[in-house]
Amino acid sequence: MQPRVYFDNASTTRIHPDVLKTYEQLLEKYFVNSESLYSEGSEISRMLEKARLSIAGLLGVQAEDIMFTSGSSESNSAAIKGVALAMPEKKHIITTQVEHSSILGACRQMERLFGCRVTYLPVTPAGTVAVEDLVKALDDDTCLVSVMHVNNETGAINPINEIGRIVRTRSHAYMHADLTQSMGKIPVDLTDIDLASISAHKLEGLKGSGLLVKRKHVPFEPLINGGEQEQGQRGGTSNAFANMVFAKTLRLALENEAAHREHIHELHERMLKGLREIDGVEINSPENALDCIINFSYEAIPSEVMQNALNSRGFMVSARSTCESKSANTSYVLKAMGFSDRRASSCIRVCFSYLNTTAEVDAFLKELKEITKRYGKI
Repeated sequence: MQPRVYFDNASTTRIHPDVLKTYEQLLEKYFVNSESLYSEGSEISRMLEKARLSIAGLLGVQAEDIMFTSGSSESNSAAIKGVALAMPEKKHIITTQVEHSSILGACRQMERLFGCRVTYLPVTPAGTVAVEDLVKALDDDTCLVSVMHVNNETGAINPINEIGRIVRTRSHAYMHADLTQSMGKIPVDLTDIDLASISAHKLEGLKGSGLLVKRKHVPFEPLINGGEQEQGQRGGTSNAFANMVFAKTLRLALENEAAHREHIHELHERMLKGLREIDGVEINSPENALDCIINFSYEAIPSEVMQNALNSRGFMVSARSTCESKSANTSYVLKAMGFSDRRASSCIRVCFSYLNTTAEVDAFLKELKEITKRYGKI
């Protein structure tokens, strides 16, 4: 029996062996609360702060700017709500129509419960924000702008540094960037970013582990009350060991980013070439998208049917963000890019890591071609 092929790395990644080993060693040796005053607790607290300092150095920020969270969904929600609630005199938030559901849900909640006004910027056919639309949307009432760096469905890359500079120079708002899909894949510069979300399990780290970069000057209202953990900005007993190994997770991802890029680019080009040779396949990802992500449609076969057919032949893929995977709705990302309902409801997302091989790409293309011949007719 052929081994199953994992092509869903934008959803989650395998845990790096070194990260897992370090985590297991920590669990075996330590168990006390890092907030405890006795020696064992103080030792864990020192180790945690050392990890925070290491992460800050890797990202080019201050240690006090690092807030550990449970992942990017929490970080995104905290960024939106934490800033908006801390600035009740300003009621305007700007985001885009193609953000992750954690951003869109938080914005809608702020509209519904707190009377905020949210501008959902459209995207171009390439899936990116037009900076002139952002400039028009900014006003004196804007408290926060939140734009993802890389789209999780299509791989479209937003000009996040240009957007950050516009927000900084043309408004008094703060800039939040969702870096979930870009960190460890392409270079990221936080110079003009006030808040940023990162998730460990997208980087071969642990699930339930993430962070929010929040600069000291940014006003913030905690979402979780309790103790004085995370500089009083997120209560609750620290997930100390997961937070500690985040430092190793991030370091390994950034150290190996360039080395893995050429191999992933080869997989990307090979897959694209093969997809274009299959009659009826339409490529949804823009030309300058992240190499790790390819989104395509075959309109004669709905997404769920295609996923099941590929799954039965040993390939693990998705159609949309995994957070939306059980929804029967069409892809709101593809709809925002101007694609038809049919195309948006027949999309498939393939996501590579450096662990994938050209042989896996060739096998996928062979099976996809057979599926389209057997089940679909355009």
